[in-house]
Amino acid sequence: MRAVLLGPNGQLGSDIRAANIKSGEMLSVIAVGRSAVDLSDIEAATTFLGGLNFDCLINCSSYHNTDQVEHNAQTAFVINAHLVQRLAEICRQKKARLVHFSTDYVFGGQRKRTPLAETDCKCPVNVYGASKAMGEDLALMTGADILILRVASLFGIAGASGKGGNFVETMIRLGREKGTLRVVSDQTMSPSATADIAQAVLSMIGRRVPSGIWNVVNSGAATWYDFAARIISQARIAATVIPIPTSEYTAVAKRPPYSVLDNSKLVSSIGPMRPWQDALEAYLLAKGYLPR
Repeated sequence: MRAVLLGPNGQLGSDIRAANIKSGEMLSVIAVGRSAVDLSDIEAATTFLGGLNFDCLINCSSYHNTDQVEHNAQTAFVINAHLVQRLAEICRQKKARLVHFSTDYVFGGQRKRTPLAETDCKCPVNVYGASKAMGEDLALMTGADILILRVASLFGIAGASGKGGNFVETMIRLGREKGTLRVVSDQTMSPSATADIAQAVLSMIGRRVPSGIWNVVNSGAATWYDFAARIISQARIAATVIPIPTSEYTAVAKRPPYSVLDNSKLVSSIGPMRPWQDALEAYLLAKGYLPR
């Protein structure tokens, strides 16, 4: 299967490439990075991608710096919504499958405080979430063969492009530098390893799971404080983690107080997703923070 991969060098794209190699290269990957095409130029991207021959287009690209996006809404909606619609249209024309990554940030304003299913109504609380929510809707309206995969709170070996690493790396660095970390304890989400998501993606493609929205996250939930405390404990960093309310944390964009994703649909189709705690331990081992 010929697969175009957009965003091949980010933490998710990197792990998809690594998982594909480990699988014996079930996909023939055409990596399309920023040097090949500017995805914010939709017409240029359409011309470029329209000239490629592929069976599947995997879109790992997005404008995902949540705070920065608040001041750059137009760019966010171009990349996270209108581009996604165009990608879906291209795939429909080529009779190819689009695999597009969305986010738990399409939620946040809802009253529900139990894991959110694919069928729950979206209610974003920031520009990033709104742009990704619109991207989902515009893509689905094209009638193309689409897998919209909602992911959350990612940590991967390559780090997060545009964010200077990921939460795990940030906590380890700050823990070593400062010895004390103050982390919000009233925002609950689904920490997820991009290595596990990458393996799930290949399984979903290989099994030809039905089109639609899928929550693709590790099992379990945590507050950012829980996540940070586990990182510091597992990595054996001599630091103290102090829980604080969101009101004491300064950020440009509002964050969802609750955005835990229910992955039962995924599990019923491809099998179990390991708990985030186990995924974190594997990450720390791979990065050399733990003895083998």
